[in-house]
Amino acid sequence: MTASNLARDESSHRPGGPPPRGAHLEDPLDSTAQLMNRITSQLGSQLSLVSLNGTRRPAPPALVLVAHGSRDPRALATVRTLIERVRELRPQLPVRLGHIELNEPLLRDTLTSLAGLQDAVLVPLLLGRGYHVRRDIPETAAAVPGLRTRVAAPLGPHPLLVETLRARLVEAGWRTRMSDSARRASAVVLASAGSRSPESAADTRRTAQLLAERLGVPVVPAYASAATPTVPAAVRALAARGRHRIAVASYFTAPGRFATQCAEEAPWICAEPLGDHPAMARLVLHRYDQAVAAPEPAPERALIPA
Repeated sequence: MTASNLARDESSHRPGGPPPRGAHLEDPLDSTAQLMNRITSQLGSQLSLVSLNGTRRPAPPALVLVAHGSRDPRALATVRTLIERVRELRPQLPVRLGHIELNEPLLRDTLTSLAGLQDAVLVPLLLGRGYHVRRDIPETAAAVPGLRTRVAAPLGPHPLLVETLRARLVEAGWRTRMSDSARRASAVVLASAGSRSPESAADTRRTAQLLAERLGVPVVPAYASAATPTVPAAVRALAARGRHRIAVASYFTAPGRFATQCAEEAPWICAEPLGDHPAMARLVLHRYDQAVAAPEPAPERALIPA
């Protein structure tokens, strides 16, 4: 659509004549500014697809955000809001959603709808290198014919996650400034879902270390399942060390059964899950960009018998 066509669509009545029926009277300067903003946005989106020599650039791969899925309706609502934040940051990028289980659309259905149309980068809305990242997601992608995919790294560990965890703690009542005596009595339990994967446990420990450096107090990882310690055990261990102001940082991407269970075991304050915090949207795009920029994996060579 050209600027002139857009202008005709925005105002079809004659200059100086009465406004169309049902129209609201607006400040002409405000209306002009809004019109120019729309034109600029549309032209920017079109120019982003054109290279310097005038040829059309290939469309970027679709970003498929891969959520685990939950029976808690708040989880799906949270993921949808996060997707809207991602779209606001990069309007020209196609963004889709796929779930590993429990919610629709399922990942396989989302990928099937893209087959033959465009490539896709799968960004796991997961916090470490557990089974889903290493096996489930790549195997689901490989089973869809006619689709080229890349699987991005999980969200964690990363400084943007640490900033989100800190922000959620502050929202719950954590003080950014405290006396030396209060700091010596304070600590945080980083509550996560848990995994049998050693890589996933290492990722959680790394996040706990980064958060401890950011807050200036001990941070102990704890788990809702599949690993130890549990949240109550971590709380008891910290209390034995003289730490009695113990907050729980909810290391979950969205509300759900495990997040609720951990919150109920908090002895003091418990932060909300990471959710749709703006830093999470930036991190999703960062993982997408990393995957797009990575070199194509070399094809496996067939072994030729001697």
